[in-house]
Amino acid sequence: MRLTKQPVAVFCVIFLMGTMLLACGNSEEQEAGNAAATNAGNSAAVSAAPSAEASGSTSDTASTRTYTDYRGHTVEIPVSPERVIYSGETYGDLLALGVQAVGYPTSMGEGQVFEDRLQGVEDVGFPINLEKTLELQPDLIIYAGTDEADFEALSKIAPTIILDTFAPLQERMLEIGGILGKTKEAEAWLAQYKTSEEAMWAQLKASGMKPGETAAVFTYYPGDRLFVMAATGLSQVLYSENGFKATPGIQKLLDEGTGFREVSMEVIGEYAGDRIFILTPVADEAKQSTEKLMQSKVWQSLPAVKNGLVYTQDIMKTSSDATTREWLLGEIPRLLDPSAE
Repeated sequence: MRLTKQPVAVFCVIFLMGTMLLACGNSEEQEAGNAAATNAGNSAAVSAAPSAEASGSTSDTASTRTYTDYRGHTVEIPVSPERVIYSGETYGDLLALGVQAVGYPTSMGEGQVFEDRLQGVEDVGFPINLEKTLELQPDLIIYAGTDEADFEALSKIAPTIILDTFAPLQERMLEIGGILGKTKEAEAWLAQYKTSEEAMWAQLKASGMKPGETAAVFTYYPGDRLFVMAATGLSQVLYSENGFKATPGIQKLLDEGTGFREVSMEVIGEYAGDRIFILTPVADEAKQSTEKLMQSKVWQSLPAVKNGLVYTQDIMKTSSDATTREWLLGEIPRLLDPSAE
């Protein structure tokens, strides 16, 4: 299963790269700081992490519990964490549950639909800065990476778990809800989301969406690299039970659990659907590739193009987190029928 998910992590980093350059540009200076923080973390571990006595408490109001993350780490974590550092994708999941982290790589939130909700959140950098993390005195660190060295270093600062941020929305929300002591809130959010999603598809069908219509999502990355999207981002909303159907080529990718695949312009017709969604990239070079595609004879020959059923959306606003997914339920009808606004 992880073989299909790991490339998605690389893909998300690729498309967030335009917003992360400033953070990554400090990596050399940060390495020195990280090393110092690791040493500091060793001495601070006793005060920053729950003690063995606390974790073994038999009180009716125990402050910690045992948790095993998907990578197999068993950790004593707070029952109700109050100072969370979150390093990874899908930060909007926390916001959907009414939780604000004390630390997060804020460059990852630039351009996202929740960007204006990051006030007061300290930037822990990307890659995560251990010294800054230690300074914030977290009682829980949620980390989306897979580097065991990073995990070990972070664990010296506070209880640390690795979260699968590429799990399906429902699975992920229930997991994060349980970790944060917000299970009821997660269940309520999922129920509300399902109701809103069903209402959106009913609205679209009432306004002309035909049964069995197919859709495809494409985007470019610098280097003239064209990708067709499958089990990630906007596609996760479009290919829901009541939504658009995937074309045979994309359905094969979905059946494999593939998040995306690089394709050539010449074979785009093998994936294109009745409707096409183009995700506007961050980098100028990729934007130029998109314009070149849309002027090509191959593109102009596609039925969706001829029928005027092509839609564009900023790629940074098509993430998989809960807050963005909820926002897209209102955005998709506006994309398909601007006159309905």
